[in-house]
Amino acid sequence: MEFIKADRHHELGKFLRSRRERITPDQIGLSPGKRRRTPGLKRGEVALLAGMSLEWYTYLEQGRPIRVSPDVLESLARVLLMDDNERRYLFTLSNRFDQARDLQASEYISPALSHFLNGLELTPAYVIDKRMNLVAWNKAFEAIYDEYLFTDGGERNLVWITFTSAGFRKLKGENWTEEAKHCMAQFRSGYGRYIEDPWWLEQIKALRNSSEEFSVMWEQQEVLYAPLGQKIVQHPTVGKLIFEYLAFQAMDHSEMQVIIHNPVIGTETKKKMEDLIKTAL
Repeated sequence: MEFIKADRHHELGKFLRSRRERITPDQIGLSPGKRRRTPGLKRGEVALLAGMSLEWYTYLEQGRPIRVSPDVLESLARVLLMDDNERRYLFTLSNRFDQARDLQASEYISPALSHFLNGLELTPAYVIDKRMNLVAWNKAFEAIYDEYLFTDGGERNLVWITFTSAGFRKLKGENWTEEAKHCMAQFRSGYGRYIEDPWWLEQIKALRNSSEEFSVMWEQQEVLYAPLGQKIVQHPTVGKLIFEYLAFQAMDHSEMQVIIHNPVIGTETKKKMEDLIKTAL
């Protein structure tokens, strides 16, 4: 059997055509007319309603190697009545950043994920978005990092906190440099995926202006997608805390990452977490 290599542009074309053919004219307020020989909408109707030329839309369905802007993709998703999953697939096939969806995702944590975080009573856990912004955390995490969740400028971004918060640096003690390198490498991995999003260049410029250490580490070109190993915290009240680091993606929002710090078995970390949480209540 001959192996046929998948092509992103042709897959996009087939997907657009399937969505176009399933929609009847009356669904979008058009007259059905009398000369419709194919199911669904005509290419010209989709192009007109999406604000693009018929030629350009035809090229898309033909699988030609052209690129379209996120605004055009948004218009096509609207005209073709795509649901959230279809819209996400459209942007994925187009290799484009769906800014509107990601901004919404950063503001929303599902009840199931919230319940999961809160159920980890002695295990610090938190959620970050693709930009490494803290979007949710549990009481155990708050008990350790409460006063460091924001920088002086109001930033709730792990990279900002890591490189600009003197208190956070003190909390990490002699392990700060290693954790900063991991944080930077993870940040660069995200940058590689969303390099066309102007937010990243603005954030990088601001961080370089704020931290010489960030500038040095940024030039080292280190990348890391799933940091593992131990996290050590030198807490001013209970002393040394040792955690195992675990990260996974949230299924309902794949651009979000759930981070869990499990107290290491054989250490006093679990007992110390109990004391910290009692104090915080």
